[in-house]
Amino acid sequence: MRRFAITDIHGCLNTFQKLLDKIAFSLEDELYLLGDFIDRGPDSKGLIDYILDLQEAGYKVHCLRGNHDQMMLDAMLDTVSHSFWLANGGKTTLKSFGVKQAHDVPKKYIDFLLNLHFYLEVDNYILVHAGLDFQFEDPFANKNALLWTRDWYAQIDHEWLGDRVILHGHTPLFHHEIEEQHSSLDTHHFLGLDNGCVYADSTYMRLGLGALCAFNLDDRTLTFVENNELKSGEPVKGPKSRLASIWAMLSF
Repeated sequence: MRRFAITDIHGCLNTFQKLLDKIAFSLEDELYLLGDFIDRGPDSKGLIDYILDLQEAGYKVHCLRGNHDQMMLDAMLDTVSHSFWLANGGKTTLKSFGVKQAHDVPKKYIDFLLNLHFYLEVDNYILVHAGLDFQFEDPFANKNALLWTRDWYAQIDHEWLGDRVILHGHTPLFHHEIEEQHSSLDTHHFLGLDNGCVYADSTYMRLGLGALCAFNLDDRTLTFVENNELKSGEPVKGPKSRLASIWAMLSF
């Protein structure tokens, strides 16, 4: 049995399938998905369908909640939240479902989002979408931080953390940044796995974004595949300017 973590797929179904093929994911393995299944990419509905099909077929797939998943749930509460979601990638999600508002998305998909865990502990790993708030006595207590926090590495309480390693997504990292964190796992005890898969135009990819990353929890290896949605006729493009690129890295 092998165990893998992948994060921030953002509706990039073809890329996700290609990555699973590359790691030869099997019924004997376990897969941990760290949130942000929807928005920005071309096939949010298809991605959730595929995950549900894997689970139905007996594959061990465990799913966490990301901030984009939460935004879609919040979008059902009021018009302000709905507009906020649409401004941050929700339009592509609605398009994949062929509907115009969150309330029209079929119940089984809403149930999928509602049942997502906020974090998981797996042996010496803590799995979370964004990060932890170490200003709390119990860093798991701040659920908002689990979905949204950034720039939290300097606040880590290493006495509380011990020899555990935090695996997370949410903040896109360049390929070399992930490799640098990977090389210092035994000292820093954190690893960001979001390689900005959805940012897949040539400018982003030259900078070291536009790929989906899998981390093997057992042998600690990394596997990358470049965004494969272009081949499906559904290009996923990011802003062109460097300033816009920096903004996108800090956006929701």
